Amino acid sequence: MTRPASRRPPRYSALALVRHGLSGKEWPRAWRDHPLGASYDVVIVGAGVHGLAAAYYLAANHGITKVAVLDKSYLGGGGSGRSTAILRSNYLTPEGVRFYDRSMELYRTLAADLDYNVMFSRRGHLTLAHNDSSLRTMRWRAEVNKLQGIDSEVIGPGEIKRMVPYLDTSADTRYPILGALYHPPGGIIRHDAVNWGYARAADAYGVQIHQGTEVTGIDVVDGQVRGVRTNRGDIATPVVLNCTAGWSTLVAAMAGVRLPIQTFPLQAAVTEPVRPFLHTVVVSGAAVDPFASYSTRGSLEFAEGLATHVIELMPALSKMRLLRQWSGLCDMTPDFSPIMGGTGIGGFYVDVGWGTYGFKAGPVSGEAMAECIATGRTPEIIAAFGLDRFGEGRLVGEKGAAAVGH
Repeated sequence: MTRPASRRPPRYSALALVRHGLSGKEWPRAWRDHPLGASYDVVIVGAGVHGLAAAYYLAANHGITKVAVLDKSYLGGGGSGRSTAILRSNYLTPEGVRFYDRSMELYRTLAADLDYNVMFSRRGHLTLAHNDSSLRTMRWRAEVNKLQGIDSEVIGPGEIKRMVPYLDTSADTRYPILGALYHPPGGIIRHDAVNWGYARAADAYGVQIHQGTEVTGIDVVDGQVRGVRTNRGDIATPVVLNCTAGWSTLVAAMAGVRLPIQTFPLQAAVTEPVRPFLHTVVVSGAAVDPFASYSTRGSLEFAEGLATHVIELMPALSKMRLLRQWSGLCDMTPDFSPIMGGTGIGGFYVDVGWGTYGFKAGPVSGEAMAECIATGRTPEIIAAFGLDRFGEGRLVGEKGAAAVGH
């Protein structure tokens, strides 16, 4: 693979701002358009946070810059642009906790690393429990977290009320709040900024980002990837990385790889702008749609159910208006953990199966997959997430740690 001398992106600074203001010149584009090349060392399918992070770390950490990131739509237009942008690492399994905590480490320094304001805000994260089984799972997660050195504990309704005064913590509601898993390091981040920051930094190293470029086939000869076919022409490459989330099974099938994944829509919504009053992330219920689909449309049924539950939790919001709603695609595995690493096809790698929590894992996934591709070895941090675990019965059960019900 090509390993030219690395180069850093141009720095944003107050001095640069003054210079551009005085000169009247246009700011340079954050990432450039390129003609589609005939060959690349690595082709990444999917220009979301996972694909862009992998491209960036291939260049920054391993000097592999002859990389193309392809997306049939626009950069960040899939799950990465539809995320609720919540960050946390309070998962259920030791493998999951270690993995997501590394992602949190990378997110905390990402603005400085990329010289791009990704608007990370540490606020604390509350997952509410409304029945005995949920509370039991919260206690289980808290103990696993503590053993892994993660700040996480179960708190009662009184402390929840002190942290979030607008919540109705009385016993008179239909689903009383019995407790919550409190995770102080949790927070939020601007998902678009993360995508743009990785794209800008990868472009500066020489990575090419091709929007509006749909992969229509993957050429495999004697069990080895040889190239990809797109709506803009064919590309020769020995390595393809599938980072397509909800569309992962369709892309994998092009290489002759079957994945134990089903795709479900997950709907979300935002209200009209109001003065900030929630200083902690609050999670309570929610679920993917109960049928497999590739639809990204919202539904009235979801909006009604969401409004009902929100008003039960915080009656003071009854006058607030819903601004818009949307849907993203969730690629669900049987054990609710991702599938990462190589496959039975030489040069075909996957970074898929993220369900409802893929954005949280963007940086660590990119870092690990870049190392996997560059060295040909599976990093320890993703060793448990290989495709072969399903045939061998080594599942990594994370269902109890999902932020939504499945």
